[in-house]
Amino acid sequence: MIDGERVQFGTSGFLYRSNKLMFDRKTETLWNQFRGVPAVGQLVGSGMELEVLPMTLTVWSEWVAEHPDTTVLDLDTGIYPEDAYAPEAQNDSAYFGYRFQKDTIFPVPEQSADLATKEQVFGLAFGEEARAYPLSLFDGRSVINDTLAGRAVVIFAAGEAAGVRAYERGGHVFTRSPSTPGQAVTLTDENGVAWQAGENALVSLDGSGETLKQVSSRDSYWFGWYAFYPHTDIFSP
Repeated sequence: MIDGERVQFGTSGFLYRSNKLMFDRKTETLWNQFRGVPAVGQLVGSGMELEVLPMTLTVWSEWVAEHPDTTVLDLDTGIYPEDAYAPEAQNDSAYFGYRFQKDTIFPVPEQSADLATKEQVFGLAFGEEARAYPLSLFDGRSVINDTLAGRAVVIFAAGEAAGVRAYERGGHVFTRSPSTPGQAVTLTDENGVAWQAGENALVSLDGSGETLKQVSSRDSYWFGWYAFYPHTDIFSP
């Protein structure tokens, strides 16, 4: 919303720190989509910031197993051929070469050698504090109970480094409960109470109705995360 008016965004075709810039169709201000703030245009300095919604980056097989009634957008858009939507891991994907080459195509002014340039990370940022969690930490069984900027969170993956998500954890300490493919992830707290992971919150299964909301996060290459959060630290077990 800008001045109380719902607006649409488009892709500008421009990059900033090797990350795309959006533009709003009301003022044509360019927006940094990674941080959700104006970058160029009349809204710079306005203090406006887009709300970042919780999301989960996962693979289709795991998503549809858990949500079998999911609908999808038709690939036959009339704009791009169907093979333009090939998964990045396939060599006929437009992004295959980029994904598997070591370096970035365009220069990024601030980089860190603490991780490989294109190591994939799960990132959390609360206020002035930021932390990157390498996806290699998540094997489908691990659970990370952590605290960042005074906020206690629990982080886990639905599968092998896929579907990583973070939730508030209150004062609880969670472990992973056994589950089978296609079932929602269930965690167990320090009192033995089971909690089911939903798309918006962890829900207690003891009948109390207690919930712990999912928190906003980023899935990114290391260079992309560091470019916008150079003060970040890296989680180490």
